[in-house]
Amino acid sequence: MCPLFRSRRHDPAEPGAAASARIGRREQHALPAEIIADSPLQGRDAVLSDLDGVVYRGSDAVPDATPALERARAAGLSVGFLTNNAARTPETVAAQLCDLGLDAVPDDVVTSPQAAVMLLADHVPAGSAVLVVGGEGLERALTDAGYQVVRHQTPQTRAVVQGFARDVTWADLAEAAFTIAAGAVWIGTNQDWTLPQERGIAPGNGTLISAVHTATGTFPEIAGKPERHLFDLAVTRFRCARPLVVGDRLDTDIEGARRAGLASALVLTGVDGATDLITAPPERRPDFLLATLADLHRPYPLLELAPNGAVCGDAAVRIDGRDVRIERGDPDDPDTIRATAQAVWHSELPVAGLRLPDAYRPAR
Repeated sequence: MCPLFRSRRHDPAEPGAAASARIGRREQHALPAEIIADSPLQGRDAVLSDLDGVVYRGSDAVPDATPALERARAAGLSVGFLTNNAARTPETVAAQLCDLGLDAVPDDVVTSPQAAVMLLADHVPAGSAVLVVGGEGLERALTDAGYQVVRHQTPQTRAVVQGFARDVTWADLAEAAFTIAAGAVWIGTNQDWTLPQERGIAPGNGTLISAVHTATGTFPEIAGKPERHLFDLAVTRFRCARPLVVGDRLDTDIEGARRAGLASALVLTGVDGATDLITAPPERRPDFLLATLADLHRPYPLLELAPNGAVCGDAAVRIDGRDVRIERGDPDDPDTIRATAQAVWHSELPVAGLRLPDAYRPAR
């Protein structure tokens, strides 16, 4: 049973002694370069971390990310970076990570263009002409694999590989549509609808793919998350057997990890938040919920179930008929979010049949 589901029957009116003890240890414990008992990293041999919204937002570092990942490395875990963003090369990404204080090299970065190349090899041989919609990272991956990169349709073009880049234009999307309509294989590096930036949430590659889909009536084969190709590539590269996947998106990072049979943690520093977690379908439910990556190095609180609710640390949530009530706890506190998610997920009623607290009600 995975840690977010780790439970014991309990009356949510009273905090559990074991849960309280763990929370106390978490508050008092320093963060040495070792694996702390009952932490999300216990029993793991690698951390496979997403980048956008987890390690950085645009050019800005996410709080706690650098020291937490370096501490994991110092404790003997492999640290890899998995990104659906196809715009940049692994060298460029590694350079940014180094600027943020991480000890990173290009081979630490596993990209959706690298996964796309693996898929492309199943359809067309090296040396074939491939129309690229995207940036340097995608073009470089295809060139390194021996493909002939083109930017305009030719009679010899066998495939279209589409990834995100800030300078993708209508003309690029039109060339892709023309080529796909002529029978070319279509591979998308990823289908992320949004991309976290310093100023907020911006359109991602999924938005660009939808434009080509509208023109062609077809769908691409997706290489990146949530498909398992990127995860399989990372597990092979880092030779890990028990990695923890960390991400900020339930529909890519968490669902992809579950498809690949890997443990996962959602961190609340990027796209998805408490409401998304609480209302998530089973295939998008993580093993852990982290406020920041610093929680990787803290004992994970025991969550206790009751027939009508759940307790986590000092938080207690009760289901009263169709109403989900926070009996104790701050709605923004991770323990309250954990308890609410657990109570909702184990309710006899479907999520749509429950009335969530105001703080967690989906925006209309």
